[in-house]
Amino acid sequence: MSDTTDRDDTLSRDQVLAALEPIREPELDRGLVELGLVTDVTVTGSDVALTVEQMTPLYPHQERVEAAVREAIATLPGAGSVRVTWTTRIRSSGAGRSDAQPISGVKNTIAVASGKGGVGKSTVAVNLAVTLARAGARVGLLDADVYGPSIPLMMGVHDKPLMNNGKIVPLEAHGVRLMSIGFLLDPERALIWRGPLVTQLISQFLNDVEWGQLDYLIIDLPPGTGDVQLTLVQKIPISGAVIVTTPQDVALADAVKGLKMFQEVKTPILGIIENMSGFICPNCHDLHRIFGEGGGQRTADLYTVPFLGEVPIEQVVREGGDDGVPVAIAHPESQTAAAFTSVARRVASGIAAEAIRKPRKPVIMLKSMPAS
Repeated sequence: MSDTTDRDDTLSRDQVLAALEPIREPELDRGLVELGLVTDVTVTGSDVALTVEQMTPLYPHQERVEAAVREAIATLPGAGSVRVTWTTRIRSSGAGRSDAQPISGVKNTIAVASGKGGVGKSTVAVNLAVTLARAGARVGLLDADVYGPSIPLMMGVHDKPLMNNGKIVPLEAHGVRLMSIGFLLDPERALIWRGPLVTQLISQFLNDVEWGQLDYLIIDLPPGTGDVQLTLVQKIPISGAVIVTTPQDVALADAVKGLKMFQEVKTPILGIIENMSGFICPNCHDLHRIFGEGGGQRTADLYTVPFLGEVPIEQVVREGGDDGVPVAIAHPESQTAAAFTSVARRVASGIAAEAIRKPRKPVIMLKSMPAS
């Protein structure tokens, strides 16, 4: 006679948790449970419902991680259905100088810098901002290039900002909040200011602008390593710096100076972007390496910093900059827009890595409900 003793196939919370512990987050190479990315587990009899948190708005590993979660739970005796819900929570990296004062409501500040002009730094800043905004992040863009403000033209905004309770209200375009000296001055007027006045202006943009709640504030810096750069790293904690260069040696030499400046002031380097890596012919669609090849990657390897990727140049990039509609918005199907998406994903991942650099206890809410 066979054994007809009833078996209890109800899963325990500890079983679910133990099954998930070995799963590692691909970008950070640390456990999901260790990182606190499993934020809710509900066990109903043999069925499991859980929530997994992604730390960036451009997360490329959702399918891979979810498959690993389902596979792990399926190995448990008596496992039933598995429901996985995804959420996004962008954390503050907490990087930068400890004595600097954070901007109220701003989680992360990203400095976009270059050692010299003419490498397309503002184009990178603009497209990085709109790409993150399109992915669902709350993004601001500060044009700190006070002597050559180009953000108003590139974002297609020429209005004057309003005031609210003594604060400047940023303008907005393409889902991004904007502030620039270009909104306040006659566009044909040259800014002839000495260092102290420039420093005062930058401080005002940091302290007297009503940025609201932002996941990322992207700061388009002027070329070089002068007053604006030093003011920023002294006034606010910079989450990370992105160094923009082009492939030729003269640009790379200056990019290294900018990189070393940020290292000296203890600002994390998120990586190097090689802009204008090649020209895409509008007729044959071939990539022509008119400025050389591989310089950005070699520099990143030499100084042991991440290489964020190559961004080609197309005619639509110039058109978008002149028309006030960045290429990532106007031509999302283009190779350049795809490159900016890849760069934005790596930048966001770098910020997330800074946010979890120090080990922390997992935040897990475990619920057990009786089987119906």
